[in-house]
Amino acid sequence: MRVAISAVISTPDDVALVVEAERLGIASVWVPEAWGQDALTQLGYLAARTTTIGLASGIAQIGARTPAMLAMSAMSLQVLSGGRFLLGLGTSGPQVMEGWHGVPFRSPMKATRETIDIVRAVARGDRLRYAGEIYQLPLPGGPGRALRSMMAPVEVPIYIAALGPRNLEITGELAEGWIGNAFVPEHADAFLGHLAAGAARTNRTVAELDLVIPVAVEFTDDVDEAVRRHARGYAFTIGAMGSKDKNFYNAAFERQGFGDDVRVVRNLWLAGRRGEAADHVPLELGLKTNLLGTPPMIKDRLRLYRDAGITTIEAKLTGDRQRRVDTAAQLVELVDEVTHEAHLDTATPREAAR
Repeated sequence: MRVAISAVISTPDDVALVVEAERLGIASVWVPEAWGQDALTQLGYLAARTTTIGLASGIAQIGARTPAMLAMSAMSLQVLSGGRFLLGLGTSGPQVMEGWHGVPFRSPMKATRETIDIVRAVARGDRLRYAGEIYQLPLPGGPGRALRSMMAPVEVPIYIAALGPRNLEITGELAEGWIGNAFVPEHADAFLGHLAAGAARTNRTVAELDLVIPVAVEFTDDVDEAVRRHARGYAFTIGAMGSKDKNFYNAAFERQGFGDDVRVVRNLWLAGRRGEAADHVPLELGLKTNLLGTPPMIKDRLRLYRDAGITTIEAKLTGDRQRRVDTAAQLVELVDEVTHEAHLDTATPREAAR
């Protein structure tokens, strides 16, 4: 397993955190976007300030940019970073896409597949002709021409943030990696089974994907307080994300056995009883979707991620810069130990003795 971090780059301290993370051997930094800062501008700045750490969008919203514009940005970042860019994509949801971007939120699975197809075609250097259900290029009946990128072809690894079964299958089929939110390692098959089904369509296995799991990381002796705080934070995700009738996070929680609790929380939130909604979030969600507690507790949780086949832990850090650096360093040490344990378990006696 590797360690990555999530970071929003808005102050010199944030940049210094990423530089320090690179020194610690952190594999990659994942920069989000919602309806504030965009991810790609921040990554371009980080490309100039770092030399080895992977630079990933976590996530760029499908539909916020045309697929060709997304490909142009991805190829530019790949060149500027010396090949360190990872294109993390996700469909977001109707409230953001229709309310902020003014783009219809239709057929997220088709939009995902067609966006991947077009980005790959542009990055390969193909002349861009595409006849999809959402995108037709050039536009039929108009003066548009089928163009080829002015840039040289370049590899752009694509990661998909997927929660629903069909999008998980598309991820397994087409992407280099998966970004897995709302993931409880004890219920890994609720996600990995669908990834495996998709991967089989292209004669691959899940082991060939980079499985990235974002988690809050907090070393603390006051475990109950941390678990309660993180559980309560899920009230917004459960109650406000998605539309009234469709919330991909809630569907993912339901597949992992939390359906009854999620419905109670959502109904309380929609009724305006937000404090009560937060009180009803199962503490188990706060604990098992994050890394919270003492080092031995977190090490035990890391073993579950390792045994599920997770390859990258994306740490969401809080506090001032030094606290975030210290947390990242401690996490790297624990992940190295847990990974070394697995190597010892599979090593021959002679290899184990080295």
